[in-house]
Order: sequence, then C-alpha cells, then structure tokens
Amino acid sequence: MSETDGTGSSFILVAGPAAMLLGMLMFALNDAMGKWLVANYGLGQVILIRSLAALLILSPFIWRGGWKPITQAERPLMQALRVLFSTLEVFCFYYAVTYLPLADVMTYWLAAPIYVAAASPLLLGEKVGWRRWTAIFVGFVGVVITLEPSRAMFTMPAFISIVGTFAFAFMLLSGRSLRSTPDKTLVLFQLGGAGLAGLIIAPIDWTPLTSVPEIALLCLLGVVAMGAHMLVNRALKISDAATVAPLQYTLLLWAIVFGWMFFGDIPRPTMMVGASLIIGSGLFIFFREQQLKKGRSDRPPEVP
Repeated sequence: MSETDGTGSSFILVAGPAAMLLGMLMFALNDAMGKWLVANYGLGQVILIRSLAALLILSPFIWRGGWKPITQAERPLMQALRVLFSTLEVFCFYYAVTYLPLADVMTYWLAAPIYVAAASPLLLGEKVGWRRWTAIFVGFVGVVITLEPSRAMFTMPAFISIVGTFAFAFMLLSGRSLRSTPDKTLVLFQLGGAGLAGLIIAPIDWTPLTSVPEIALLCLLGVVAMGAHMLVNRALKISDAATVAPLQYTLLLWAIVFGWMFFGDIPRPTMMVGASLIIGSGLFIFFREQQLKKGRSDRPPEVP
C-alpha cells in the first residue's frame, strides 16, 4: 500500500465518525433552537419558514441532479405515506418540545429503532429472533419508565410525543422500502410535505416578524437542519453503518447539555434510567442485525 493510500484510508476512518458526530451536534442545536422558536412563534409558522430555508439550500443539488429522480420516483404511494409520516413526526416533535424538556423528548424519539424492529416482521416480513425480541421488550420498559407510570403519562404533550415517535418509526420503515430512491429526493419530498402543512396551518397562529434578526433565526433553523442531514448522509456514505450509526446516541448527550444551558432543565432520574435501557436495547438490536447480515453475506451460495 502506498503512503497516499494509507493517508486516504486514515482520512476516511476519521471523517465518517467526525461527520456523524458533527451532524448529531447540529441536530441537537436545531432542536434547541426549535424549542425556543415555537415558544415565541406559531408552530406552523416555524415549520413553514424552516422548510423554505432548507429547500433553498437543497435546490442547487436538485438542479444539478435533474428532475428525473423526482418525477420518476419509485412507488408513489409509499413515497406519499413517508411524507405523511415525516410531516406528522416534525409537527409532533416541535409541539412536544414546547412543553417538555428537550432530553425527555429526545429519549422518546431514540426509541424509534426499537419500534421499527418490533414492526418489521409484520410490515416487512423480516424475521426477528428471541434475542432481539428481548431487547425490544427492554426498550419498551425503558419508554414506560421515562413516561413515569402515573397520571402525567396521559398528558397531551406525552401523548403527542408517543404519536410522534411512532410516526418517526414508520417513516424509517417506509424508507427501508425506498432504498433505491436518492437521498436528495427523499429529503425534498419530506421538506415539501412539512412546508405545505406549515403553509396551511401558519395563518392560524401567525406572529408578525418585526426585525431582520428574527427572520434570520427562523431561516437558520432550516439551514442547520439541512446541514445536519447532509453530514449524516455523508457519514453513512464514507463509513460503514456499524462504525457511525451508534454515534447517533450522542444526540441525547447534547440534548441534556443544551436543555440545561438554555432552558434550565435538570434530567430526571427516571429519564436517565429509561434512556439507558432504550439506548442499550437499541444498540443491541443494531449490532445483532449487523451480525446477521454479515453471516448471510459470508454464507456460500447454494448449489442448484
């Protein structure tokens, strides 16, 4: 191996995890900004301006790739369902962070891969063994602990959080059925759906924008979100999933830090216990799936 090859390999080894870590930081920053903005502006208004700003950043990439991947996207019905789930998810998330600590909401959302594993046998026909079912059960226990079994778990913000995280899980599931659709197309549809819903809802609770800094901050929300998506997609392209995907759980660390710094939120003990169970079960499910995929790829082909 030449010195150049070694340098290139070393760069890839570092660049993938670095991009994922930076992407998670930007997602957490986006979420903290969103929590502050929806407390001062209408929910539909925030999502509309966020979507328009992100679409503006995405437009050069769409222009360069042409319109064919968009107009001829596979499985239009599944694409529409994914847009529906993604739009419901983003509205639920920003509603939930208006009333709940950022770390609590993030904990609910990190449970989505567990729901995906539980639903995949029914919706995708995938086989799930007893080890993953055990991890799924542990993850559900973590969600219940985070909710704190009491009357508080039946509040509207808690209910909306659960609805949102299920919508996020079904968005991930539908994405598995659209593997050949380019990332840019999926993001475009996702932003377009959220923007259209925001346009419909925004007039109901529109708050006048009286200064340039206010408009800039609302637009920055979309720019940060778009940058986070690009970083995560880039990380998954230059590094294998087993290396970078577990780093998504650093999102909770940033949520705790930003929640404390900007909103004075102190993590509850039950949230920390529940989050530990959710993260542990999610990591087990992920590495178990990677192990099974490797086993299938290493298996010699059957002789007819």
